[in-house]
Amino acid sequence: MTSMAYNQAAGLGGMLKKGHKSMQGLQGATLRNVEACHEISTITRTSLGPNGMNKLVVNHLGKIIVTSDCATIVKELEIEHPAAKMLQLAAEAQDFECGDGTNLVVSFAGELLSQTEDLFRMGLHPSDAVAGFTKAGDKLMEEFLPPLAELITPMADGRVKEELERVVKPVLAAKQLGSEDVLAPLVAEACLGTMSSSGKPSFSAESVRVAKILGGDISQSHVVNGFVALRGLETTLTTAKDAKVVVFGCGIEASATEAKGTVLMKNADDLKNYNKTEEKKMEEIIKGIADSGIKVLVAGGSVSEMALHFIERYGMLCLRIGSKWELRRLCTATGATALVRLGAPTPDEMGHCDHVYQKEVGGKPITVFSQADGSKTSKLSTIVLRASTSSVLADLERAIDDGVHAARAACKNGKLVPGAGATEMELSLKICAFADTCPGLDQYAIRAFGKALEVVPRTLAENAGLDQGKVLAALVAAHANGKACAGVDIDAMGIDGATGVCDETKVYDLYQSKASALRLAIDAAVTVLRVDQIIMSKAAGGGGGM
Repeated sequence: MTSMAYNQAAGLGGMLKKGHKSMQGLQGATLRNVEACHEISTITRTSLGPNGMNKLVVNHLGKIIVTSDCATIVKELEIEHPAAKMLQLAAEAQDFECGDGTNLVVSFAGELLSQTEDLFRMGLHPSDAVAGFTKAGDKLMEEFLPPLAELITPMADGRVKEELERVVKPVLAAKQLGSEDVLAPLVAEACLGTMSSSGKPSFSAESVRVAKILGGDISQSHVVNGFVALRGLETTLTTAKDAKVVVFGCGIEASATEAKGTVLMKNADDLKNYNKTEEKKMEEIIKGIADSGIKVLVAGGSVSEMALHFIERYGMLCLRIGSKWELRRLCTATGATALVRLGAPTPDEMGHCDHVYQKEVGGKPITVFSQADGSKTSKLSTIVLRASTSSVLADLERAIDDGVHAARAACKNGKLVPGAGATEMELSLKICAFADTCPGLDQYAIRAFGKALEVVPRTLAENAGLDQGKVLAALVAAHANGKACAGVDIDAMGIDGATGVCDETKVYDLYQSKASALRLAIDAAVTVLRVDQIIMSKAAGGGGGM
């Protein structure tokens, strides 16, 4: 009989199951966590800003991803370390909420934690570091950041295209420098097409879709107010105007019986009549649909040849869409209801589209469900993207997705703050000045917090190929002289006599996005610092741990 008593001589190893791992104390847990977070921030930091480098990530399925989008990088890295995973979760939360600022979350949190190593060597306890960071974070959010939003004119009206472009252009430039002038009008137009017509401007990010077509270049991209299916029509007719649309969630074919049956045929007439009844029944169904005024049929499954024959006879268009998600989007664009029974729809179940047509783009047939401007039916816009390679297309799609999220956030809160590292530099000086007024040990942590904020202008200068020491010195001098909007000038590379600083930056960041990113980074860093022991059970299936 095995004793269940706790063996005191065995210590923690005797208490926990065999195969567990335990690390504790400053050296064992805290500094290890700091090191892991520093490593992940080092990976993503070189991708910060418009001149950020791309990462080539090959995931576990062998898929190659080339991107500078921080949220995508940390998601595909399959991070195992629990502390580094906290930064990944913070970046994903920022991506979901604001779309932009994910790299700021990881870079700033990693830099904050890197600063704590010097504090621990000085003899500060992790509790002092946590207290200092929390105090500095609260002061930053409540007193230092809000006045910076008053320096820039906020977005006046979310229904004005130029205003939306002003907000999304810096977001797109951070991901696709050089393409922002092409992409910003597309994003603004697509967002305006799905915006609510009354009340405060608002729209769902799900309402703006991207249809990727390989070939051509980015200048050939355009917006369709409606839905685009990346396949051709089944019928010979290829266009219909002011059309009633019916959507079937099932295929258009004779349904098979659930139970097996045997049909006994005694002569040739029986065989002929058997086929005719099936034909007659199908014609009856298609005729009923045509008589209800339908011009376009959309099937979620296969369309039999017999059904196609009768659809052609009654002069209707037929499209087959295999994905149920695409079917839902089409229903959103046309106002139709997906039916699971074959037959004539009721007026409530029908959708409407101003123009349905097939056209060829890049040698590929596509079907366009286009709605006229001001249509009450359409709640969907589609950006048809063109690019030379699939990896560029995927990266452009991610940039557009971030731009759409930024536009949605701007409609809720149109406040803007100076970009290009200007906000972080101004906050850094104010936090360092605040540290001088604090009498306790936490002043060292507050000063380290202020120094950590310099990571943004320093990295922007470094990624742009500028001398980071000179740029940072010039930026500190500009802000000390009261130029709160002075930011890094990434275009100053190679110009004689250029300081790399622009006194009045034309780059603007969303206040809500900046505040959210800083708050998430501070919370993630403080959570990591509060951990003094890591206890890991043996991985299921005998896999390796951290």
